[in-house]
Amino acid sequence: MVRDTGTEALARLAGERVDHRFKGLPPDAEGVTVADLSAQRRNLFTGGFTTPVLALSAERLEHNLRLMETYATRHGLAFAPHGKTSMAPQLFHRQLAHGAWGITLAVPHQVRVAREFGIDRVFLANELVDAAALKWISSELDADDDFRFICYVDSVRGVELMDAALRGAARPLDVVVELAAGEGARTGARTEAECVAVADAVAAVETLRLVGVAGYEGEVPQADPERVHAWLRRLTALAVEFDKGGRFQGVEEIVVSAGGSAWFDAVADVFAELPELSLPALKLLRSGAYVSHDDGHYREITPFTRIPEEGALEPAFRLWAQIVSRPSPKQAFANAGKRDAAYDLDLPLAQVVRRDGTERPATGVEITGLSDQHAWLRTTAEADLEVGDWIGMGLSHPCTSFDKWQLIPVAEADGTVVDYIRTFF
Repeated sequence: MVRDTGTEALARLAGERVDHRFKGLPPDAEGVTVADLSAQRRNLFTGGFTTPVLALSAERLEHNLRLMETYATRHGLAFAPHGKTSMAPQLFHRQLAHGAWGITLAVPHQVRVAREFGIDRVFLANELVDAAALKWISSELDADDDFRFICYVDSVRGVELMDAALRGAARPLDVVVELAAGEGARTGARTEAECVAVADAVAAVETLRLVGVAGYEGEVPQADPERVHAWLRRLTALAVEFDKGGRFQGVEEIVVSAGGSAWFDAVADVFAELPELSLPALKLLRSGAYVSHDDGHYREITPFTRIPEEGALEPAFRLWAQIVSRPSPKQAFANAGKRDAAYDLDLPLAQVVRRDGTERPATGVEITGLSDQHAWLRTTAEADLEVGDWIGMGLSHPCTSFDKWQLIPVAEADGTVVDYIRTFF
């Protein structure tokens, strides 16, 4: 099969026609291509968009992309942002344009999306033991010399399953041994001795090639700077010991990878301490939530709060809904709920109210709960809120914001919509 290039695949997205699948978009745009609708530069508030509608800030999105590019470069890190946050190929390519080494993903479906849109480097932050998926990835590797794929291994049993599925492949599959973040943490081999056993199992088969070590410091139990730094030093020490033991024969570079969105400053600190290895080290950071950032979870824990001299990420999402009921002076309801807003970590925050083209702070308004299609608002005497007003909400946890919207308007500060981001969940 001849696969489209990333450019061709993105062009096909632009040629997709707007219809009932895409909530919040103008009803009178039915049948118009996404490219033509973008060219119309409609206004989010006066251009026929219906509520609820999720929008990405064009300026803040670009700011976040540039900031993390600068950060990774300054600290000598390669960057493979976790694409499962957005599952938006347009954003994948913007991240690559801002210096990303490749894209991190979690499950086979996500890899298929990435490959469909021309992504040549994928880091799968999971052990992959699905035989059908392994055979497909092997076929991709065999058909495309430019495709690089790396995934976790964390068990001897996993190695055995991978080997069974991959026998006969022309290219071995590159793997990194995953060190768990601690007892009771998520995936990964719990001890260095177990990591050695997994590495031995990899060395015993021809279908796999050990290229490094990796893990996720965000799962360190009772995480604090001391505990996270200590675990990261265990990870880098494992890389050093594997290298001394000659375990990276035949590879071009040694991969050492970590980095969620909460502790990438610790990753930068410890990776900077990595001693010289026998081969070049690919110090691979995988933080992904930075693209849109948020107004809740990540805003509180971002490393930039600890290192303000490095800059600051900006929340790029805003969910707009409309007040559809004002049953009492202490209560109101907006027409956005669990189907529209991230709520797995924190409830949305009422930020601004818009009426007759004028925007003001949502003083005296608090979102206290979500039904399927309603937000519950508690209002004080300060709240100037009427049926028909638009309310702009900040969201927590970008990972569960992108997955609720298939086509997201990208709006400039004055409301002009300049692009639409397609997601694939």
